[in-house]
Amino acid sequence: MARLQRKSLKLPDTVRRFPHGHIDTVALDESEVGRWEFEPGWRWSTDVRPIVGTQSCQNRHVGVAIQGTLHVVLDDGTSMEVVEGDAYEIPPGHDGWVVGDEKFITYEWTSSRVFAQAPDEEEGIVSTLLFSDIVGSTATIERIGDRAWRELLLAHNSAMREQIERYRGREFDWSGDGFMALFDSAGRAVRCGFAMVRAAAGLNLKLRVGCHTGEVLFVSGYPHGVAVHTAARVVALASADEVLVSNTTRDLLGIGAFKVEPAGSFELKGLTGAREVFRVTGAV
Repeated sequence: MARLQRKSLKLPDTVRRFPHGHIDTVALDESEVGRWEFEPGWRWSTDVRPIVGTQSCQNRHVGVAIQGTLHVVLDDGTSMEVVEGDAYEIPPGHDGWVVGDEKFITYEWTSSRVFAQAPDEEEGIVSTLLFSDIVGSTATIERIGDRAWRELLLAHNSAMREQIERYRGREFDWSGDGFMALFDSAGRAVRCGFAMVRAAAGLNLKLRVGCHTGEVLFVSGYPHGVAVHTAARVVALASADEVLVSNTTRDLLGIGAFKVEPAGSFELKGLTGAREVFRVTGAV
């Protein structure tokens, strides 16, 4: 539950240092806010990539720059510069570097907890994974055209991220018309799924959602393992406006908290044996 609180970044809870930069952070329960400082010469691909091991930065950044200039290049070649006074959003999949001889200083509240963290490849965590997918996206593009689809997709992405953040999930992937997010509660994941379906309906879009709970391994900061594949198979079974969950997630929802009915037993591609899948029709 949210509560009234404050912390000073002059007395940070943690200080994370890396070549040519550091981040000072404070934790506000589930959120972590950071003051980021990059020195002249800092570049993600030179200073951070050796730490995290990914080809490009896989964190989403939302913040406000208070000093200096940062040049950002996305994996698709799109680029921009963030300068003092800018509020910005940078999606996963990018490189970036400080321009000029002035430090780049910014405040961020989306990835301060995980940026420049060396991956722990030996231990997994149990999480509920949520996958979402727009139903009939190709037909919609054909009907409304590329330009209108781009505007609709931006509205969809904003609405989905709002719900993921509202239910304390962590976005890890965006495929163009779907999301993958991790939750530390099966109930919050399912409630988020319903909220995402409602938000998509407000945009005249049909959404399907699938959830599975299991151990997730992080390799170079990205979730891997059988649980990820299982969740992806569950969402593929869902119809428009449906939230499906695996047997494991169903067992964790709590007696009487949700209305659940069997959706069938399925052979999931790449996984051995039939798996029971359940349809969640509402929350009590």
